[in-house]
Amino acid sequence: MTRTLAVVLKGYPRLSETFIAQELLGLERRGLSLRLVSLRHPTDTKTHPVHAEIAAPVTYLPEYLHDDPARMLRAWRTVRGWPRYAETRRLWLRDLRRDPTRNRVRRWGQALVLAAEMPSDVEAVYVHFLHTPGSVGRYAARLLGLPLSISAHARDIWTIPDWEKAEKLADTRWTVTCTASGAAHLDGLAPGRVRLLYHGFDLDRFPAPDPVPQSARDGTDAADPVRLLAVGRAVPKKGFDLLLRALAALPPAAHWRLVHIGGGKERDGLKALAAELGLADRIDWQGARDQAEVLEAYRAADLFVLPCRVDADGDRDGLPNVLMEAQSQGLACLSTRLSGIPELIVEDDTGALVEPEDIAALTAVLAALIADPARRAALGAAGMARVRSAFDNRAGLDRLAALFLEDDEPAPP
Repeated sequence: MTRTLAVVLKGYPRLSETFIAQELLGLERRGLSLRLVSLRHPTDTKTHPVHAEIAAPVTYLPEYLHDDPARMLRAWRTVRGWPRYAETRRLWLRDLRRDPTRNRVRRWGQALVLAAEMPSDVEAVYVHFLHTPGSVGRYAARLLGLPLSISAHARDIWTIPDWEKAEKLADTRWTVTCTASGAAHLDGLAPGRVRLLYHGFDLDRFPAPDPVPQSARDGTDAADPVRLLAVGRAVPKKGFDLLLRALAALPPAAHWRLVHIGGGKERDGLKALAAELGLADRIDWQGARDQAEVLEAYRAADLFVLPCRVDADGDRDGLPNVLMEAQSQGLACLSTRLSGIPELIVEDDTGALVEPEDIAALTAVLAALIADPARRAALGAAGMARVRSAFDNRAGLDRLAALFLEDDEPAPP
């Protein structure tokens, strides 16, 4: 039985990782004591209300080794004489030969600091994301002789080599992941180590609107255009450039307005593309918003659009929480047949799906849904019923807490 966990995170807190914050709070409410460890300081200027409710203290590791060389040296001096140091260093050197990058060196340094400064009451290491945090957590757990568990998500599953995934999975007591497609891929690398566990979402923070907003907008009134909403970081895998091109291809008689919520490195490029396509005056780029503001945006919109795709480096979404949030408010959703999205959206029943990268299909479905408020209402109602019955996060949190509180399986050697 494990009651005190060190939880290793890439960055904390992050607006785009509400699902992690909800999980942390849920684990605390189920009796676990957490010690949060972040590989980097937050870059968001806002937080969600859930972050203020989490009691766990946060330790920030040096993001770059030159940031705090004295801390690094103290850590190395502390751990170099430990019984598992030589074995763990050999493991890291083997990884470094296959991945000779600065990032791999940084992971080792962060792991030394994590191990040296680990609170004495910690009984296990739990990591969100299989890639960089997974390496830091794995090396530190090895040094300390603590059991390791990992929660894998999306980018971390699809953008690191199979040898690395297989070896990390083999070192875990168990690994959970949030889509059936991801679970099948990882289980093929480490049979029996991986469990499917949907994050779900917190229904209490997204109460059903009363009444559910109904809109008669059909795109024929220029003074009252159909309200489109897209929420997500401006990064290639979200497909917002595809959305802009699809919107530009809509018939001139279709009147719409798009609100985008989210930060991201591609935001300026998307604004430039919108201007190039003649759409600049029809899009409201709102930037990052907190949970209450996003909830208000869901309730004001007529159609939610998220045309996810596979990025050039293999990165992709798993099961975007924003789709669940939008559906929880009775908002019709249009997305793509990718990863875990079809596990949430039952096509032509609880939402609409097109193939990734298919701009023509995206344009056609957008045009049809903009013109058909009754269809949007039917999809929204069915989506709300499904997400509230099948994706309540309380069941998943109960299962996850039970893995820690009841699983006495020894850690792999």
